[in-house]
Amino acid sequence: MSKRCQEFGQSLQDETNMAKKSVKETTSFPALKVSQWLKEWESVEYDDSVFQSEPPHFFYLFSLKASTLKALTGVYRRSARKGSARAKDPNVQRGHEEKRSETIREFVQYGFPWCEMSHASREKPDSATLKKPGWLPTSIIVNVLTQGEKRNGQSIGATDLVKIDEKGAFPQIHFPKSYTHSKWEPETIYPLEVIDGQHRLWAFEEFEPDGDFELPVVAFHGLDRSWQAYLFWSVNITPKRINRSLAFDLYPLLRREDWLKKFTGHSIYRETRCQELVEALWSHPDSPWCERINMLGETSQQRGSDSPMVSQASWIRSLMATFVKEWKENSSKIGGLFGAARNEDEITLPWTRPMQAAFLIFAGQLLQRSVKESKEEWSSNLRAIDGHTLFEEDDPAFYGKYSLLMTDQGTRVFLYVLNDLCYQHHAELELSDWHWEVVSASPSKKKSLPATDQDEVSIAIRSLSKTRSADFLRKLAVALSKFDWRTSSTPKLERALQQRKAAYRGSGGYKELRIALLEHLESEKGEVGQVAGEVLTGLGY
Repeated sequence: MSKRCQEFGQSLQDETNMAKKSVKETTSFPALKVSQWLKEWESVEYDDSVFQSEPPHFFYLFSLKASTLKALTGVYRRSARKGSARAKDPNVQRGHEEKRSETIREFVQYGFPWCEMSHASREKPDSATLKKPGWLPTSIIVNVLTQGEKRNGQSIGATDLVKIDEKGAFPQIHFPKSYTHSKWEPETIYPLEVIDGQHRLWAFEEFEPDGDFELPVVAFHGLDRSWQAYLFWSVNITPKRINRSLAFDLYPLLRREDWLKKFTGHSIYRETRCQELVEALWSHPDSPWCERINMLGETSQQRGSDSPMVSQASWIRSLMATFVKEWKENSSKIGGLFGAARNEDEITLPWTRPMQAAFLIFAGQLLQRSVKESKEEWSSNLRAIDGHTLFEEDDPAFYGKYSLLMTDQGTRVFLYVLNDLCYQHHAELELSDWHWEVVSASPSKKKSLPATDQDEVSIAIRSLSKTRSADFLRKLAVALSKFDWRTSSTPKLERALQQRKAAYRGSGGYKELRIALLEHLESEKGEVGQVAGEVLTGLGY
C-alpha cells in the first residue's frame, strides 16, 4: 500500500472518530483530490456568458452521512415540486419520482428482493430470509457553490458557504459556519447542489438509518450550470444503454443548452421536441391519446392492464420520421411540417410548440370522432369483440386490442399521411397564415411556452377549428375512417384479408400500410383523393 493511501486511510479513520462528536465539535473532514484534465481540452471554446467557463481541473472524493448531505443540498425542500415545476426548476435535477425514492428507501433498509415484494408476499412464512443489506456504493455528484454565486437572483450567504482548504496532504472540507444539524436551513440558498443522485437523497427524507450509513460523494467546486447539465447527460445517457422511453423523459432538462440547440439537425434536438409533443398528447385532457400512451415503456403486467398502448419511444420515432423528419440529400420533396427547411424555397411554418401540439390533437380528435361514428363493417366487427380498452367508454374500433390505430404501425402511418397530405397541400390550406399572433391572447410569450401548456394548446385548438385547413382535416378524417383498421390477429378474419394485413407487421409494415392507406385515400372523390394521388406520385410509389 502506498504512503499516500496509508495517509488517507488514517485521515479517514480520524474523520470517523470525529463523526462521533457533535456537529459543533466537527467542523471539517478530509477529502481526496482527483485531477482530470487533458491538453486537448484547452482547445475547447469556453464562454462565461452562457455559463460554460473553463471548469476546474479536478474534483474531490469524500463521504458524508446521508442526513447531513441532504441538509447541505436542500433536497428535501425541492421534493415538494410537482407537475410543471419540473420544467421551471433551474437545477439540472429531474423531477421527484416519489415511488422511486420509496423503493430506494426500502432497498437500503431490507435490500433486494424485499424492496419490490408486495405486502402479501412479505407476510408469507420464511419471507424474512429474503432481507439483505442495501448498499448504495455509487457516488452522489454535487457542485460546491463559490462565494458570490447566485441562484434565482439570490447570492449565497458568507456563513452558509462550504469552504475547501487545500493546505496539507489532503484537502479539508469545512462545514458552513452557520450549520448546526440535519434540519439546518441556510439564509438564502444551499451551499451544495446535486447534479446526479437526488433520488437516493430523497430516500432519506423522514428516514434516519439506525447505525452508520454514509454516502460516497464526488464534489466539483464552482462548476458552471451548463457544465452541470452536460455532466448529467454524460453520466446518465452516454456510457450505457437504457430504456429509450425513460431516456427521452430526461431530455427536457437539457432543452436550454446551446451545445444541443446548435445541432438543429441532430437527432437529440429533434427527440427533445418530439418528446415534448408526445407529453402534450398524453397529458392534454382533450387529446384522444390522453393517458393512453405508455410513457415509461412498461409491460402490461407492470401497468396492471392488457389494454393496447403505443410506447412513448415509438411515438417519438414516428414523429421524427414524419412531422420532425431530418432533411437529407436526395430525399423526397415531402418534408416535415414541424421541421426546418432545406432552402428558402421550402416551407417553414411559423408555428409555436403549443400550435404544433394543437394540430396533432385536433387531427386526432377528428379521426377518433369519425371512427366512432363509422358504420363500416370493420368498425362494427371490432365493437362486437372484447377489445380490452383502457377506459369503459372507449370505442374498441379506435382504442381496442385489434385496432391498428393502437399499434406502432398504425400510429406511424397515420402521422405519415397527415403530414404528407398537409405538406403537399399547405399553400391551398393557408397553413402559413395560421400563426401565433392570430392564435394567442399573449403573443409576446411565444418563445417561452412549451407544448405542454394546456391553456395555450386549448386556445390553439379552438383557433385551428375555424381555419381553412380544418375543413380539409375533417374530410381526411372521414376518409380515413373508411379504411379497414383491423389487425391481422382479429378473430375470424378471412384468410386472404388476414394474409394481406400480416404484411403490415414488422419494420417493413410501415411502407406497406402507408401505400395501402394512400391508395385508399386516392380513390376518394374531391380534394382528399387529389392530394393523396399527388403524394403517391411524389413518393414514387
